[in-house]
Amino acid sequence: MRLNRHLNDIFGAAKIGLFCSGVRPLARGHNRHCVKIPLFPLDIVLFPAAVLPLHIFEQRYRDMVAECLAEKKCFGVVRATREGLSVVGCTAEIMRKLGNYPDGRMDILCHGRQPFEIELLDSTRSFLQAEVDLVENDGIPATRKAREQCAALHFEMLELLGEELSAFPSLDLDGAVSFPLSNALPGDLDFKQELLALRSDQERTARLIDFYHSVLPKLRTGRVASSAVRNGHVM
Repeated sequence: MRLNRHLNDIFGAAKIGLFCSGVRPLARGHNRHCVKIPLFPLDIVLFPAAVLPLHIFEQRYRDMVAECLAEKKCFGVVRATREGLSVVGCTAEIMRKLGNYPDGRMDILCHGRQPFEIELLDSTRSFLQAEVDLVENDGIPATRKAREQCAALHFEMLELLGEELSAFPSLDLDGAVSFPLSNALPGDLDFKQELLALRSDQERTARLIDFYHSVLPKLRTGRVASSAVRNGHVM
C-alpha cells in the first residue's frame, strides 16, 4: 500500500490505464475456447502464476468455493469497481484450504492460471457466472535481451524506492517474465489491468519497459536531491 501511494504521488500521468466498464460480447479468435465458470468480482488484478489468499465469508461465495473444490474446477477473478466489471480477468485454481471457522467462513489459497475475456454474464444463481473465452498468448515471446532489460529496470525501481531485495520476484530469464513482473509491479490497478489485457508476452514486456523508462528518471532525480540535502549541498 505504501508503494502504491508513493507511485500515485510521484508518477501521476505516467501510468496509463485501460479499464472497460461494463461487459460486451467479444469476437472469438483461433486461440480461444469458450467455457462457463463462476466469477468472483474483486478490486484486484490477478495474473497467471500469482498466489492469491482469500478469506471467504459471504454465503454465496462459500457455495461457490465448495462447488469448485468438489468438482475440481477453477473460478474467475475479475476486477470490479463502481463503474462495473472489467472484460478481462484470470482464472484461479484453489490450491488448498488454509483454515475453517465455526461460522462457516474459510481461508483458501489460490493460484492464477489463465486470462479470459467475458462473453456473456449469467446471474441465475446466487453467485455470478459467465461464459468466457480462455485466451492463450498470441505472437512471439520477448527476446532474452528484453527480458533481462525489463528485470534490471524493475530491480532499479525497487532499489530507488528503498524496498528490500525480498520484494523482487523470483524470475527465470529463460522464460517469460512479464506476468511475474506485472504482478509484482507497485503500480495502480488500471495499469495492471492494461497489462493483463495484452495478448503478447513481447508486447507486455515492451509496455513494462516503457513504464520503467517513464518513472525511473523521476525516482533518480528524487534520489539525487535527497542525497544532496543530506550532504548539505542544498541551501
